[in-house]
Amino acid sequence: MKLAVLSREPSNYSSQRLVEAAEKRGHEIRIVDTLRCYMSIVAHRPSIHYMGEPLEDMDAIIPRIGSSITFYGTAVVRQFEMMGTHTLNSSLSISRSRDKLRSMQMLARKGIGLPITGFAHSPDEVPDLIQMVGGAPLVVKLLEGTQGIGVVLCETRQAAESVIEAFLGLDTNILVQEYIKEAGGADIRCFVVGDKVVAAIKRQAAPGEFRSNLHRGGSAAVVKITPEERKTAVRAAKIMGLQVAGVDILRSNHGPVVMEVNSSPGLEGIEMATGKDVAGMVIEHLIKEIGEKPKRVEG
Repeated sequence: MKLAVLSREPSNYSSQRLVEAAEKRGHEIRIVDTLRCYMSIVAHRPSIHYMGEPLEDMDAIIPRIGSSITFYGTAVVRQFEMMGTHTLNSSLSISRSRDKLRSMQMLARKGIGLPITGFAHSPDEVPDLIQMVGGAPLVVKLLEGTQGIGVVLCETRQAAESVIEAFLGLDTNILVQEYIKEAGGADIRCFVVGDKVVAAIKRQAAPGEFRSNLHRGGSAAVVKITPEERKTAVRAAKIMGLQVAGVDILRSNHGPVVMEVNSSPGLEGIEMATGKDVAGMVIEHLIKEIGEKPKRVEG
C-alpha cells in the first residue's frame, strides 16, 4: 500500500512511529507537509500537487492536522477525499472535533456525560452564567485553545467574573465549565482505534497545576478503565465520526465526563507508558479499512 502522513512535523515522535510501523508491515509511506500541498479544484480531475509534483496513486492518508492549520488542513483532506483517496479520519470529523462548542453540543445531544458547560456572548449575562455551571471554582476555556493553552481555573466568583468579562470584552469566544474537583487534577486519555480502546493512561497534573497535559509537567501511568469509561470513549469518537481519537475523560462523582475528543492524538506518552505498539494498531486498522472499502467503478 502507498500511504502518506499529513504532518508539519516530520521529525516528531508520532510521525516517525507511524512511518516505522507502516514500513515494518511492508507498506510504502511518506510524510507530506500539509501546508506545502496545493490543489487544482476542478470537476473532472481534481488533484493535489506537492513541491512541484502531483501526489497521485495514494491508497490512503493519515491526517495529523495541527490546530493552528485546521482550515487549510481540512481543505487538503477534503481534496484527497474528492480524489477518492481513503482518509483515516475524514475532513468532517476533524472539523467537528476541533470546534469545541460544536463537539460538546453533539456529545450532549447523544447523552454523553459532560461537565456542565455555559456559553454566552454578552458580559451582562456573566452572573447567571457562573450560577449556571454551579458557581466558583470553575474553568474558563478559549474555544480556539489547545494543549492546555487558554484554560484558566477561577477559584472565586470575583476572579471568575473578572476573567470572563475580560475575555468577552476582547470579543473572544469562551466556554465556562464546572470544575470537577474530585478528579484531583487527573484525567484519563483513552486511545480509540475503530471501535476499541486500545490503550489508556492516567495523566496527573504536576504539583500546583490543574492541567494534566504531559508537556506541562504532568505524569502518565497505565490505568485500568471501567466498562462505562470504555463505552463512553468509543461512543464519543463514533459521534465525532473519528476512526482514531484520543478521548479525555474525567472521573466525576456522577460518572465519566468527556473533556475533549482529539483527532490527532499523540503517540509518545501513551506508547511510553503502556509499552503498546499503538502506531502499529493504527496502521493495521487503516489497512483493514482500505481492504473493506468498495472499489470505485470508473465511467
